[in-house]
Amino acid sequence: MPLEDDFCDILKKARIGQGLTVGDVVRITGLPGTDISALERGDQPRDRTEVRALAKALALREDSLEQIAIDRWEPVAQRMPPWVEMVQGSISGYGVQGYIIHDEGEALVVDTAYNAPAMLDQLRRRGLRLVGVCLTHGHADHADGIEQILGHCEVPVYLGPDDEALLSWRPRADLLVTPVDGMEIRVGSRTVQCLTTPGHTPGGVCYRLDNETLPVCFVGDTLFAGSIGRSNPKDLYRTHLNSVRDRLLTLSPDYRLFPGHGPATTVEEELDHNPFVWIH
Repeated sequence: MPLEDDFCDILKKARIGQGLTVGDVVRITGLPGTDISALERGDQPRDRTEVRALAKALALREDSLEQIAIDRWEPVAQRMPPWVEMVQGSISGYGVQGYIIHDEGEALVVDTAYNAPAMLDQLRRRGLRLVGVCLTHGHADHADGIEQILGHCEVPVYLGPDDEALLSWRPRADLLVTPVDGMEIRVGSRTVQCLTTPGHTPGGVCYRLDNETLPVCFVGDTLFAGSIGRSNPKDLYRTHLNSVRDRLLTLSPDYRLFPGHGPATTVEEELDHNPFVWIH
């Protein structure tokens, strides 16, 4: 699975998140504005010097941006644990993935993947009893279809309250549960812990399982392999970086991170290769 974000995506997210115009980047780097605009449209950088100049201007880690733009870094493939199923969907051709955590005949859905029928089919085929829906955030590609899932079985829906306004369909109030930081959700013999990570959206939440041989965390769009999701609104950019740097990437290096788009990665890989992770 290729990286979710190309060099151009990283440039745009960093520039817009910091409230910089193309003209600002021109003044900082001395590069022509036409070149910067072309790079943001998907043209390839000319050389490492150009990449490093842009990284410095945008407060990105230079060696990491160079690895992605020039060396074509990709994370080592991560095997899905046997107690997790990935469900894929698409919204207007844009791929998205959700997950089912299952144990002892019970299941938790983590995001809908904009594909509730496939989620329900997996539950039925495996004979799993749904005990909850964990939403990393309220965007349509991750949350739409919850009405179909709740039609199959009414269960708690865990969602940061600041994201409720993003839902196209809102569950009854008695089914909505605020995933307070550190809250534990049981599925069979396993325990899922809530990790609040605002930034991609105001109410973003990740879901971690640390009592495993190889611990995992479902990160939605808070983090992608080699990048981060877009900060919505852009004023949350600094909050978003803090969530990535201080919350996700302080987990044990062997944590496997499963995002809503693109390949899985690990804390160790992101500490080594993600351009957004260094702290100023």
